[in-house]
Parts: sequence; structure tokens; C-alpha cells
Amino acid sequence: MKKVFIAATHQNEGKTTLSLGLLAALQNRGLDVGFIKPVGQRYMEVNGQKIDEDAVLVAAVMDREEELAAMSPIAVESRFTREYIDAPRPDDLLDRITAAFHQVSQGRDFMVIEGTGHAGVGSVFDLSNARVAQHLGAGVILVTGGGIGRPIDEIMLNRCLFAAHGVPVIGVIINRAIPEKLEMIRDYAGRGLARFGVDLLGVIPLRPRLSNPTVRQVVDGLKGRLLNGGDSLDHKIERCVIGTMSPHTALDHFAPGVLAILPGDREDLLLAAMSSCVMGERQSYCVSGIVLTRGILPHATVMRLVKRTQIPVVLVDDESYSVVSKIHDLTVKMQPNDTETIQLAQRLVEKHVDIDRVLAAATS
Repeated sequence: MKKVFIAATHQNEGKTTLSLGLLAALQNRGLDVGFIKPVGQRYMEVNGQKIDEDAVLVAAVMDREEELAAMSPIAVESRFTREYIDAPRPDDLLDRITAAFHQVSQGRDFMVIEGTGHAGVGSVFDLSNARVAQHLGAGVILVTGGGIGRPIDEIMLNRCLFAAHGVPVIGVIINRAIPEKLEMIRDYAGRGLARFGVDLLGVIPLRPRLSNPTVRQVVDGLKGRLLNGGDSLDHKIERCVIGTMSPHTALDHFAPGVLAILPGDREDLLLAAMSSCVMGERQSYCVSGIVLTRGILPHATVMRLVKRTQIPVVLVDDESYSVVSKIHDLTVKMQPNDTETIQLAQRLVEKHVDIDRVLAAATS
């Protein structure tokens, strides 16, 4: 059985995108593949167990829900670090990882092991990515952001900690590269890394859809009150439009993919945002969602019109620019029901990562 450990120079660099794409590409080559995320920092409750969100996503995509608990053996709760410092138990945690890995890898041709960020994440409770990779005997693929200079600097820094644990970095994948600079980055980063004996295994172009939030994620992130459109929360948001203009001007900006952020007492803008949706045949021109700010509910008559549409409408207490700031700071994760985004991630990895070289470099 071969295996690879996916780490990154920072959190949220695209490890799960690579994991999904790599798993699909290997399955397409006829391999029986497995997945594990030994340490999870963002978790959800599933059947009374705390399971990492990325493990939930991969299990749903691969139809492996029966393996879910083993795919996420350790979830870092809010008290986890303090309790560990009070009573360190490194062997117990490693034993849990070992048992889970044995369960999900049984009979498999290839295992994808997803880390939690850079090489040192988890050191505070003796489960750094470097140590976990060493414990499982897996070489590392490092995912880093698009560019040349800073990514190489950060790769070398991470490589040092992996090397200190005897773990080889078998290659690098640059993610979210500006499409117009793809070939230049591939050339210079490839040659720059080669000077240090590190292989560049792929350069994946930036695709905004992968990091665009859904209305559901915005509602959760803003902790707002949903007023309408509960069945339409999976619409993607491509850009925000703040309602500071006239309805005449706003109509040129209201379109699919737009989240309209409006003061609750600007009924004129709210009616403009709804206008195409209540006309029946022009549903494709509806905005993706509406956020009403300052805790102001529109007039009851206008709210009755809102209820005629399927537009998600959420009420928050924040001012408009505070809402935009919070949306900008959201950590956007792919969701199991976001089939188009998952398939896009898989296609990008298949096209832009040298899967055969990954197979050849993976440790046994």
C-alpha cells in the first residue's frame, strides 16, 4: 500500500481540494483508495461523535459514511489543549490514530492522509503534522499559495521541521495561481524548487468558485435571522452589492451571484432586488440573497411580497460595511451537497497535477 500526507504552508491553502482531486484521480486509475484526517480542528456532531468537517465531506463524496469515525479519530475541542497540558498523553493519542489508520487502510491500494496546516500545527499537544506523518510513515506533499518567492521560502521552512522528524517532502503543489501567470510560475517555481531538490508536482489555477461562499454559509457566519428562502440557501455568492444607490442604478447590479446588502428601511431597493424574481419567467435574473442590516424589518406589506419569492433574506443587527467585512473573513469550506464545486476541484487536480509522479513518489 502506498500513502501520502497532505500538508500546507498555511491553513486553508487547499489541502482538501487536493485530497478530493487526488482520491478521484486515483480511483479513475482503478485503485482502491482510503482517506484519513488524523487531527481535525473544525468539527461537527455526527451521530453523537465529533467529526472533522473535511472528513465528513470526503466520506460523503466517496460514499464511505460507515468509516466516518475512523476517518477522523481526533477532534480538537475548545478545552482540548488546556486539558492536554494539564495531563499530557501522547501515546494514547498516537494509539488512536494508529488504530483508525489500520481500520481505514485495510485492503487499500493507496491512502491519502490530510494534515491540519503547516508542519508545526499540533505541536502543543505533541501531534504536529511532522510527527503524525513520521508516525504513519508517509512522505509529504506540501500545498502552498500561488507565487514564486514567498512560497519557496515557506516551503523550505516547513521542510526543515519535516526533515527533523525524518519525513521526506516528496513534492510541492502550488494552488490558486493567477491563470495568466500559470506557465511563468510553473517555470520559475519549478526551477527554484529544483535547486533545493524538491519536485514541483503541479500548479493549480485560481478558480474563485472554489472559495465563494453559499448563502447558507453567510447566514451561519453572520448569525442572522432567516426571514425567507430556506430552500435556496445553497446559492453561490460571487460578489456583494451594498445598497447605497438609487433603485434605478441598483438594477444594473442586481444579478445572479449577487448578495444584496440593504438597510431594512430601504424598501425601494428591496423591491428592486425582488422585481425580476416575482415576474415568473425571469428566475435566472434573481439575486442570490439579501441581507437586511441594522436590525430593521421592512414594512409588513413589503414582507408579504418577499414571501412570494424564493430569495433567501436574512436580518442582522450589523451595519452594511461590518457585514461585508465579516463575509470577507469567512473560512469557506466545500459542502457535501455542492456537487458542481466538488467536481470542479476534482477536474482541476486531474488536469494540473502530475498524478503519475505522485504515485511514483508516494511512500510504501
